[in-house]
Formats: sequence, structure tokens, C-alpha cells
Amino acid sequence: MAKATEKYELMYIINPNLSEEETTAVVDKFKALVEQHGTLDEMELIGKRKLAYEINYLSEGYYVLVKFTSSPDFPKELDRILGINDSVIRSLITVRYE
Repeated sequence: MAKATEKYELMYIINPNLSEEETTAVVDKFKALVEQHGTLDEMELIGKRKLAYEINYLSEGYYVLVKFTSSPDFPKELDRILGINDSVIRSLITVRYE
């Protein structure tokens, strides 16, 4: 039998050229989405960091780390939404083992 919920970790990188208000709006949007479909365990706004390699001619990005608990089907939908958001340049969702 599958677990009803799993613990996940999401790291995403926002385009650094957005204004502070636009960046906050993106962070709030994904925070609200996680809270709608699961439990937000922890969120860390890491801030602007240099990328390991250029992505779309950008050499830095605004990093956000989100730890959450949800049903196993939500991360796939979250990944799809992150992928179609023009403000997000990269994202990765992994299962947390604690």
C-alpha cells in the first residue's frame, strides 16, 4: 500500500532580472500552491547566487528552497507548473528521507 503523504524538497531558481516585487510574487505564488496541496514544512529564501553555468545567458539566479509534505501525485503537477512559468529558470523536486 502506498503512503498517503511523502516529504519533498523543492529547489527553484528565479530569473535575477525581476524586480523585488516580481520575485516576491513568484515566491508567494508557489508558497500558496504548496500550502493548497500539502503542508509547508520549511522555506528558505537563499537569494542571488552565481550559477554553476550560464542558463539563457544568465550567470546568476535567485534561489529558493522549499521543504513540504504532500500526496505523491502533487510534485508532478508542481513540476509542470514550474516548467511553464517564465520567471523560473530551473527547478528540482526530490524526496526527503529523514
